[in-house]
Amino acid sequence: MHNITKLTDEELAKLSVSDTACFGELIDRYNPTLLRYVMRRSHATKEDAEDIVQNSFIKMYRNINDFDYDLKFSSWAYRITHNEMIDWYRKQNTRPQLFITDKDENIFDSIAGDMNIEKEAIQKETKKEIESIIKTLDPKYQEVVSLRFFEDKSYEEIADILEIPAGTVAIRLSRAKKILQDTLRAYS
Repeated sequence: MHNITKLTDEELAKLSVSDTACFGELIDRYNPTLLRYVMRRSHATKEDAEDIVQNSFIKMYRNINDFDYDLKFSSWAYRITHNEMIDWYRKQNTRPQLFITDKDENIFDSIAGDMNIEKEAIQKETKKEIESIIKTLDPKYQEVVSLRFFEDKSYEEIADILEIPAGTVAIRLSRAKKILQDTLRAYS
């Protein structure tokens, strides 16, 4: 018997085929972050978000044999959750939006720092401006901004999650940052 809390996500995924306790550990590890991701990326109620995440775990478990153990489990989990969220949007006839909470306050410093804006210049009102600008971005830009800055995913992970080339991720992030910079300059 393994001490499942010390195993990597990929090891747990491999063992999940024959041991449901291993998949339970993955659920424990990923439920909070995937729920936060869905809540941030959607206007779903908490109950709907929980349903989206639960459906995602069901799909992960049913398709665990399709998981490529050479890749990161987290990217695979986010991709399935992302696709489940898109399905939910289709059923609702709505479009994805980014929702930012008070807990995300320090993320604006990261975005601003990544855009080469001096941190001293980032005041509370600038953070509110960044928040409002992000909400107006095209959903494809919101998605990469959300995954990069709010979920702290690498370009490669974002590419895996969204099933797009890493170069496309870089271009979308670059364009989103340019829109943010240009709009912030217009506010000044």
